[in-house]
Amino acid sequence: MGLVIHKEVVTKELGEKLKSICPFGAISYDEKDGLSIGMGCKLCKLCVKKGDGAVTFEEEQAPKVDKSKWNGVLVFCEHFHGKIHNVTFELLGKARELAAVNGHKVLALMIGSDIKGKARELFCYGADEVYVYDDPGLKDFLIEPYTNVFYSFIQDIKPSSILVGATNVGRSLAPRVAARLKTGLTADCTSLEMTKDTDLVQIRPAFGGNIMARIMTPNHRPQFCTVRYKIFSKPERVECDKSPTIMEVTPKMLVSNAKLLDVEMKPEDVDISEAEVIVQCGRGVKSKTDLAMVQELADLLGARMACTRPLVENNWFDAKHQIGLSGRTVKPKLLICVGVSGAVQTVAGMKGSDLIIAINSDPQAPIFDVANYGFVGDLYEIIPRLTKMIREAR
Repeated sequence: MGLVIHKEVVTKELGEKLKSICPFGAISYDEKDGLSIGMGCKLCKLCVKKGDGAVTFEEEQAPKVDKSKWNGVLVFCEHFHGKIHNVTFELLGKARELAAVNGHKVLALMIGSDIKGKARELFCYGADEVYVYDDPGLKDFLIEPYTNVFYSFIQDIKPSSILVGATNVGRSLAPRVAARLKTGLTADCTSLEMTKDTDLVQIRPAFGGNIMARIMTPNHRPQFCTVRYKIFSKPERVECDKSPTIMEVTPKMLVSNAKLLDVEMKPEDVDISEAEVIVQCGRGVKSKTDLAMVQELADLLGARMACTRPLVENNWFDAKHQIGLSGRTVKPKLLICVGVSGAVQTVAGMKGSDLIIAINSDPQAPIFDVANYGFVGDLYEIIPRLTKMIREAR
């Protein structure tokens, strides 16, 4: 869309008039080159209203796509050393709900080496069809070969919607494939819905979590989104005896400008996303030395310690221990919030917890709106008493 100049209408008098009325000085006119509109234009459309037909505003025609040619909800299966990432199973459960709206199938794509046996597991969590690209050249994740394979698969099978986990691998791979397909991608979705017209409604926080944006891609296919781990529930496993479809891997797919020299395993780190019991500290904890008091409670419960963003900024915690939009999403069986106010950004990362207990001195703190149980009082009195009670009970 944009402004269109009709040169046959422009006269010297009209050109000078338009030049004078533009509040941004974006219009220029001379007898040789005629009327032109520069980069300073803010599309106020004053020239359209007062230009006597010399300038019009025309909407760009949206591209049309034959949606009937694109069918199925596809889940990209992430795995490492033969172990499938749990986010894959969560996405398969959600894909089943989305596909049911239009009677589509749930598809799964697995790329790697020596993975044919593992791919069968995807049927047990809701996949109707599983496609496998199995080749020694795909053993390790290299962005170019994986992009080539993913792109080729989409061109052949034409899934309508594609769900990818918002992991390090997913966040690298999904944008490249979407860009190659010239389609949109919504990152870090917290909810998904499907319309009868097969449009995927991709919902995610925007403006710092103050609003929930509903994003759609009605004029392009496929529709891409990445989803954080622990956002959706993992479905129950059902015994299933099906075989995946083995796809052809061509030498052209394996071409890469990067060469993997070595893989060095990092020491296994604490991942709060996997924890079943978490004690989270907020700004109510006044000093770093006071964390020892909270840590004592966490140790008694066999819990992992976590925090809100201000404590990361104070260098009290590593960013990997932060819960919220800019941190991790968690779904523990028990979450104890100590001095956490309950900002929207924090709550978005923990609201799926089975049981939330909040401790805060402010009875109006937003955290009490999401907590199952709340202690209103000084955490420096409550935590030691709670710790003592647990120790004595044991």
